[in-house]
Amino acid sequence: MSKVCHLSSVHRGLDIRIYRKQCLSLARAGHDVHLVIDATASEATEAAAAGITLHRLVSPGGCGRAWRMLVHAWRTYRIAKALDAQLYHIHDPELIPCGVLLAWQGKQVVIDLHEDLSADIQSKQWIPGPLRHAVGVAARAIEHFGARRCAAVIGATPHIAALFRHSAKRVAVIHNYPMIDELAAPVQGRRARDSVCYVGAINEMRGIRQIVQALDLSSCKLLLAGRFDSAALRGELAACPGWRHVEECGFVDRAGVAAIMARSFCGLVTLRPEPNFMNALPIKLFEYMSAGLPVIASGFPLWRGIIEAADCGLCVDPGKPGEIACAISFLRSNPALAEKLGANGRRAIESTYRWDREAVSLLSLYRELLRDMVEKRRLI
Repeated sequence: MSKVCHLSSVHRGLDIRIYRKQCLSLARAGHDVHLVIDATASEATEAAAAGITLHRLVSPGGCGRAWRMLVHAWRTYRIAKALDAQLYHIHDPELIPCGVLLAWQGKQVVIDLHEDLSADIQSKQWIPGPLRHAVGVAARAIEHFGARRCAAVIGATPHIAALFRHSAKRVAVIHNYPMIDELAAPVQGRRARDSVCYVGAINEMRGIRQIVQALDLSSCKLLLAGRFDSAALRGELAACPGWRHVEECGFVDRAGVAAIMARSFCGLVTLRPEPNFMNALPIKLFEYMSAGLPVIASGFPLWRGIIEAADCGLCVDPGKPGEIACAISFLRSNPALAEKLGANGRRAIESTYRWDREAVSLLSLYRELLRDMVEKRRLI
């Protein structure tokens, strides 16, 4: 049994990609899995019942980004070093220096890049506009520095992985596809589906303003699940005419997500054309498909190719509420077609976009890295 440790100073709780997909898959394969993350005592208990040792990072209320990037990251490293695992898997760019330190100590370290950091920085409102390019260049340099010194880089998309083909020792693509049966509701168990849904982070970049405007045009109910990044934005939208059609669900657990999707006739993923979104593979797109829902999505070339190949939804201009409203009204007025598109999406998940196949790739990478470590020790 190999001792492996996943590290995150940014994510919280039993994160879907980190804990529910990767850590549980590794534990089921027989690894001794440790997870260092900000979590509650009850979450640590749940993890222990699944065979995973969770080491809690506790953040004091009100701490800012600088505190998290420095103090929280250092605490994560100290816990990780004390665990003396054979392989470390880091999930945040700010932990790359910690990963390099562990690699210099002879550990196998995997850097898991969930998104294109340099592109994401271009949309960060808290970074002054004139500085974003320079910050993005610096961030990419740090990523390449870590990639050259650690054992492997994982990209959540082929686009991310391709950025490190020439600097990393090993590169793997581990998509963030859904678990095949997590959100699939039996048809006979569904309530009357009279709503559209949006599940995920809620902010301007993810198109919430245009969605609310589209609700006023279509007079359709929206089941809105997630947290607003800004209380000011929520207050502003709550004063809009379309808000009367919003049923605000707040942050919900996975059972709550499944229940919301079971009440919906389609799912919305109308993100704005920000640099980090154009080549992304948003999990909500595939989760809607896994629940048998047709999707209304931004017509980015990559997304359009997936949706048209699966024949599972409609593509719109995310900046035009009228197009979003027309797509909603069209699917609501054509329930048989909506059902067909949803079924097509579900079949695409079953045939292609499923986590269990990604887990095979993750386990294969771990076997290679652990075998390399044994070979190195024999040569010493």
